[in-house]
Amino acid sequence: MFHKEGNKIILISFILVTTVMCAIWLLAVPQWLQITLSVLIIGFLFIILQFFRNPKRNIVLDDATVVSPVDGKVVVIEKVHDKEYFKGERLMISVFMSPINVHVTRYPISGEVAYSKYHPGKYLVAWHPKASEDNERTTVVINHKNKTQVMYRQIAGALAKRIVNYAKENESVVQGADSGFIKFGSRVDVYLPVDTPVSVKLNQKVRGGETVLAQF
Repeated sequence: MFHKEGNKIILISFILVTTVMCAIWLLAVPQWLQITLSVLIIGFLFIILQFFRNPKRNIVLDDATVVSPVDGKVVVIEKVHDKEYFKGERLMISVFMSPINVHVTRYPISGEVAYSKYHPGKYLVAWHPKASEDNERTTVVINHKNKTQVMYRQIAGALAKRIVNYAKENESVVQGADSGFIKFGSRVDVYLPVDTPVSVKLNQKVRGGETVLAQF
């Protein structure tokens, strides 16, 4: 199963691969070269298909938990000062995604979208300390029914050139549902109240929609 954001790229890739493969085997070139080029072309297509995959997840709705919005590795767990929305201290959990991770973004909690904004910016490597403030990004805040607000931020990396965000203000959303997509390597930061109990550790691998980051 593939994400809808990859439909156009996958179609173009199939056409390109088919055309190049036909050309390779029709041209009078050594067989070893034909085989080598064919393997490289098929490898390219495999990478594209893997990047846009959208596997089904076992999502268990739980209003007492905050789940990871994305697949990847936890690279930061620390208190930070949010300048954009809260104007104060929050607990930030950052998940870094490599190009081989699933890049679907999911809602970490159920609730109502209170804030959703896109910010143009730079393309620093995703793990750079200034990436969350200087890179292209989107910021989404969700009101939980327990009156807590959870914010998550999609951040473009050095390779990510497009962030897709489906969250719309005043819209009701469901934990684990598709909230967007980031094309190629990037990261997502989740901002919680500073006293929120954390359920993950640094360098832990997480799965979007399934792994619990924290509990209320």
